[in-house]
Amino acid sequence: MIQRLYVNNFRCLENFELPISGRPSSLLIGKNGTGKSTIGSALEVLQSIARGTNRVGQLLRPTDFARGRSDVPIRFEIDVKLDAAVYQYRLALELPPRFRELRVAEEHLSCSGKDVFLRDQAQVTLAKTSAEGEARFKMDWHLVALPIIQEESDSDPLHIFKDWLARMVILAPIPSQITGDSEGETLTPDREAKNFGEWFSGLLAHSPAAYVQIDKYLKEVMPDLADIKNPVTGKDLRSLSVQFQQDHASLSLPFRDLSDGEKCFFISALVLASTQVYRSLFCYWDEPDNYLSISEVGQFVMALRRSFQSGGQLLATSHHPEAIRQFSDENTFMLQRRSHLEPTLIRPISQLRISGDLSGDLINALIRDDVER
Repeated sequence: MIQRLYVNNFRCLENFELPISGRPSSLLIGKNGTGKSTIGSALEVLQSIARGTNRVGQLLRPTDFARGRSDVPIRFEIDVKLDAAVYQYRLALELPPRFRELRVAEEHLSCSGKDVFLRDQAQVTLAKTSAEGEARFKMDWHLVALPIIQEESDSDPLHIFKDWLARMVILAPIPSQITGDSEGETLTPDREAKNFGEWFSGLLAHSPAAYVQIDKYLKEVMPDLADIKNPVTGKDLRSLSVQFQQDHASLSLPFRDLSDGEKCFFISALVLASTQVYRSLFCYWDEPDNYLSISEVGQFVMALRRSFQSGGQLLATSHHPEAIRQFSDENTFMLQRRSHLEPTLIRPISQLRISGDLSGDLINALIRDDVER
């Protein structure tokens, strides 16, 4: 689970720390433009590094500096507890005068207080192992070291941390772009879930038992669901289809023809199944209640929250009153920003002075824009 996420000088996040340690699920609320999606973008930068993107210019642009303040490095820091070990990763990126592309100023990974590797500008230092002494080498300043350093084994702290970081699920789905077609398999969905077909195929190839969880959840929210098929329709091409049945009548639909809300049910089913496959899964979902009817939101959000109670961590954002009602003041945080010239501030709901409880007066206060700043 994430114990600490710190971001500085990245878009609207300055000296920003996300306080979600020890919480299986948390909710971010706030007006548009307060930084909810930017937190997802910061996590996506770290995820992209773990998935193999090492060129700084492919991760960030000079316009990502907060208010153009390129004299201060952009900094990402993340502390993650996996089993009994605590992994700490630090990355600082700078843009010297007359440079067009950011470069690495500092990089550091440690495991339970012991260095895995250190990076100071172009100099990379690998910590001593039982077999070999300390190693040093030079590296292009415009490349991040984490995805390049070779892992010794699956038990190597570098492998464990990088694998966890790569498997983070960061979602802001665009259902209209999800077709259900696939030409391969993956365990790493993209932010818009456009590669849903590859994700479905990859998850079932990796863990066939995951289908039981997927089928169980979908039949709870769509009682007339009869079967999900993923047949080969061309060379290296598969196309998902869904069969519905009621009484003696049946209907088969290509996945692309499902409604936007129904596609979100399928995305949720894969997230729920993934929590069973990966005990320490982290999921950031930007507005999971989008595309759902009012009567569906509460059950949808609570199913997500329950699935992370036994392990892993969920971070969601929302503007929807029904979604907000499914969280308590202990795990709901408000993002505030007076103007685009000021950084994002984060406060737990418990610190806001609102009479009444979360399910009542807070919702009305949010509607009236009458929450204490």
